[in-house]
Amino acid sequence: MPTNYQSVNNLKVSEELLLFVNNELLKDIEIDSKEFWIKFDKIVHELAPINKNLIKVRESLQKKIDDWHITNKGNEINLKDYKKFLKEIGYLKDEGSDFKIDTNNVDDEITQIAGPQLVVPIMNARYTLNAANARWVSLYDSLYGTNIIESDEGGSERYDPLRGQEVIKFVREFFDKFIPIDGTSWKNIAGLKIENKDLIILKDDYKYNLKDKDKFIGYRGDASKPNAIILKNNNLHFEIIINPRAFSAAHDIAGISDVIAESAVSTICDNEDSVAAVDAEDKVVCYRNWLGLMKGNLKVQFEKNGKNLERKLNPDRSYISREGNKLKLHGRSLLLIRNVGHLMTNPSIILKDGSEIPEGIMDAFITTTAAMHDLKKNRNSRKGSIYIVKPKMHGPEETDFTNLIFSKVEDSLGLKRFTCKIGIMDEERRTSANLKECIRTLKNRVFFINTGFLDRTGDEMHTSMEAGPMIKKGDMKSSKWITAYENNNVDIGLRCGFSGKAQIGKGMWAMPDKMKEMMEEKINHLKAGANCAWVPSPTAASLHALHYHQINIFDEQKSILKRDKAKLDNLLTIPIANRPNWSVDEINSEISNSAQTLLGYVVRWIDQGVGCSKVPDINNVGLMEDRATLRISSQHIANWIHHGITTKLQVIEIMKQMAKVVDQQNKGDKNYVKMSDDYERSQAFKTACDLIFKGKDQPSGYTEPLLHYNRLKKKINQN
Repeated sequence: MPTNYQSVNNLKVSEELLLFVNNELLKDIEIDSKEFWIKFDKIVHELAPINKNLIKVRESLQKKIDDWHITNKGNEINLKDYKKFLKEIGYLKDEGSDFKIDTNNVDDEITQIAGPQLVVPIMNARYTLNAANARWVSLYDSLYGTNIIESDEGGSERYDPLRGQEVIKFVREFFDKFIPIDGTSWKNIAGLKIENKDLIILKDDYKYNLKDKDKFIGYRGDASKPNAIILKNNNLHFEIIINPRAFSAAHDIAGISDVIAESAVSTICDNEDSVAAVDAEDKVVCYRNWLGLMKGNLKVQFEKNGKNLERKLNPDRSYISREGNKLKLHGRSLLLIRNVGHLMTNPSIILKDGSEIPEGIMDAFITTTAAMHDLKKNRNSRKGSIYIVKPKMHGPEETDFTNLIFSKVEDSLGLKRFTCKIGIMDEERRTSANLKECIRTLKNRVFFINTGFLDRTGDEMHTSMEAGPMIKKGDMKSSKWITAYENNNVDIGLRCGFSGKAQIGKGMWAMPDKMKEMMEEKINHLKAGANCAWVPSPTAASLHALHYHQINIFDEQKSILKRDKAKLDNLLTIPIANRPNWSVDEINSEISNSAQTLLGYVVRWIDQGVGCSKVPDINNVGLMEDRATLRISSQHIANWIHHGITTKLQVIEIMKQMAKVVDQQNKGDKNYVKMSDDYERSQAFKTACDLIFKGKDQPSGYTEPLLHYNRLKKKINQN
């Protein structure tokens, strides 16, 4: 789209972004716009050449690794020689002495409260508000509306009393295990009241106490007849709602109508993988929503079931403590902002040499400035910190550059050093292999490390593209490198003093409709040592929160610290198929699966600007897809073409077949443009093909350059 620019010092700034910064972003924080742009201009021009050089280093290292594999083609990889080579080229760094992180002023949601973490596209205000408000979610509703409870009326709009009873039974049995009553069960209690600072449970004219009286911390209403009881276990809360008149309490002697679970303790407001933000118009939408969250005034109006509704940020929750004092609990998820990585540039601002601004530097300035509104009132961070999640960094030089960026930003905005805290996404191979040294460069800022299986697999395949054909995608999770990768992240984090000081996170549950399966599997993230893990919805957050009542993660981490550290040799083991002997059907099935998910995601990205959505897979199972899933699918097919497992012509035929499948799956979307009507004219189809056929040559196998280019092209055509 044609952009109107205004000259600001040595910069050309899009009018839309300039107006947003001057009239909205800087309002009420006592920063002069002229001074802001002078400092911005100076620092951006200092940092941009460093940024550019770091990308060149990536390219240089990748060329050397490609050449090494080509030279050693046909020979079994000697791990000793391979490691020696990686050290010689500077890919592997010497591990320094032991140390502990020294990050201060970090909120309890990061340090003390283990729980679910949401990731939400900041571009969508409604979804963002839903996530921010998902700190407290009805457990009754979550259980009733998912496949955890089985009944004939599952999925029906008509209320099923029997299903409702099963929900109540589930919750009472859970309470019996983790918040037990001394001498009886939660199943048949007759009432609740407060006497002498204790919770009294009534049953059959007898009074009972909790086995651990300290798990009762407060209430609402009269002590003799409360309308809410607040319980605490493993630093997470339940609110028991007492309302005998509610239909959900019709068969409940105690009049309990609902149980509200403290759920999404923290939320990543995503400015990266889950949004399609390619120009100033898009970036301003993202920045404006983040600003609204930080000012506390973000609102959105929408229609649902014929009703006009408004969504805004929930207030804090007020109670009376057991001591009779005022008690407040945070009403919203602690909000973190994910910036983009170091690779991408953006046409919102043009530098004096005519190049686009590195997008990550622009994000750093503007998202930090927006968060200064919160620093005035501490609605989000009670400790006066700003939380930035930084993705797609390759090794210690790049994490050190991130530290430099935010030091410069803090100085220019008059913030105390280390106000900006950094979350490290451990999703690139060079970062995994040098994680301890990456953390060292940010030891005063780091509040979070997280593994990202899909991006990490994408980088694994791209880095070793010339080594040979990769194993099937489904086999990756049981391969030697992935086990080492997941364990290494926890091992290094704990040895660097993360427990009780910072988050160790695990990745997303991608199937939002399969909550029963999530409840069976996702508890393993806690057993692996994670004190937070990603979930796709508020419902999933409330259910996953139950896992943190079952396991005291800080005790679990103490136990994990005693095990042997993950081995670097295993981490560097390349997942190639030494003797690939797959049948034609197996190969076509694997490619079809990747092609279908790839097309299903790309068509929404290019045609509609949707960066994250539930995309049905080849079996019509809804999967949450973002650029990480796209990266692994495109790199895997590119690798198989490169090594002759399949051919370009075969892949094109499969892509056309899968395009028809995706078209059919989207037939209910009135905004959808079919690909199969004209493959040559479909921008989305051509983009999907480019991601595969040009995938080997894309920087680190990233999908962003091609997606951004083609989305911009689509926007121009639409206008």
